[in-house]
Amino acid sequence: MKTYSKTVLVIITVFVVYTLLFSGYIYYSFSNFAFTDFYKRLELRVSTTAVMQLGDAQESVNVEEVYKDYLEKLPHQKEYIIPLTKAGKDTVRTKGIPKQLLQDALNNGKAKFNQGKLFYSALLYKDKQQQEYMVVVSAENYFYNHHITYLRNLLITSLAFSVLLIVIVSHFVFRTLIRPVRNIINEVNKIGSENLHLRLVSPTTNNGDPISELTNTFNDMLNRLETSFETQKNFISNASHELNTPLTSIMAEAELALSKKRTSEEYETALAKILEEADKLEQKTKALLYLARTGFDGKSQKFSKVRVDEILLEVKDNLQSVNSNFKIKMDFSLLPENPEKLKIKGNGPLLHLAISNIVSNACKYSNHQQVYLALGASDNSVVIIIKDHGIGIPEREIQYIYDPYFRASNTSNYEGYGIGLPLSRNIILMHKGELIVRSIEGVGTTVQINLPIGDYKL
Repeated sequence: MKTYSKTVLVIITVFVVYTLLFSGYIYYSFSNFAFTDFYKRLELRVSTTAVMQLGDAQESVNVEEVYKDYLEKLPHQKEYIIPLTKAGKDTVRTKGIPKQLLQDALNNGKAKFNQGKLFYSALLYKDKQQQEYMVVVSAENYFYNHHITYLRNLLITSLAFSVLLIVIVSHFVFRTLIRPVRNIINEVNKIGSENLHLRLVSPTTNNGDPISELTNTFNDMLNRLETSFETQKNFISNASHELNTPLTSIMAEAELALSKKRTSEEYETALAKILEEADKLEQKTKALLYLARTGFDGKSQKFSKVRVDEILLEVKDNLQSVNSNFKIKMDFSLLPENPEKLKIKGNGPLLHLAISNIVSNACKYSNHQQVYLALGASDNSVVIIIKDHGIGIPEREIQYIYDPYFRASNTSNYEGYGIGLPLSRNIILMHKGELIVRSIEGVGTTVQINLPIGDYKL
């Protein structure tokens, strides 16, 4: 059975059980009231009948007047006056009166009984001559026989209609509640490794709504997955590009040395060259492995207190180890007097990766001209500026720079996959920061990163 059907069935079952209990309580209460009230009315008529029929003349007249004025005749009402003798009490028999009623009245002095539609009330009474009589009044309980039956039928009919109504309402409400979830499922099914940049749109505007929380949770997960994928691709891109040059040099030098007989001095020179290139290869491998260790594992990252100036110095040293042609000039002239303003709550390796990508692009697309890396701080945020004098970005293409795999039309002479900037932007957004890119084609690009200082105390 589907979860939907189970839920509707549970709702209906709970409602039916509750309605049955409630209806049973109402029916029992009214039935009990109908019995109790009618017996009181019969008892009153028994006592007045006894006085009118067996009491003294004056008392009988007074009671009869009250009886006629205030006590209406009950449906099918009958009165019985039965004289009793000591010898004959145990053998009293009167046609139309139940034996059980007579016996109870003889034992207790009074009794009540019902048989089918008729209700009975009996009373033992002595006249002035001490003659004992049994007075019995019987009548039909119209309220019980008709109104209670009507109430029972009404409750049954109401229950049937209520069950039908709850089925319809449950179906409608459940469909209404499940529709946003199904929309989320459909949107999630559209997202794959090739379009991880897509995000779910919340069907509600209430941030406290469970559907909105579910949507935000999925989007956070997609942010982490996209960052993880882009980190891996970023590492592969850097490795394939940066390791190619020293490997080519080593292979070329070895082939040249082996192409013909060489003197020992020439072999030593070739080996020294190979060793030099191997050392460069080792340095680049270490740097790239460091970049790999800054990658994203797809889970929620732990944030801690980090100093942004230390991250920038590590970025500069690491990038220049990978590529000695990178020229990066640090500008710390805008540093605040209070070093605490350079501390933020964040993930150091991820910030290192994001800034490395941006600075690396600045160096690459400016043909290894000098790139300026500046750091400052305001009361609320740490500000990082990366500025180059490279090829810039065409104005009409600025809006697409954060799309995965997008590369500007003027970058055909440069290697790349268009994943570095989207990756950096995701990491900055994870830190509640802001990435601003300003560029003029043929002049250069300026990137500004704002990271909130916030509460970094853990």
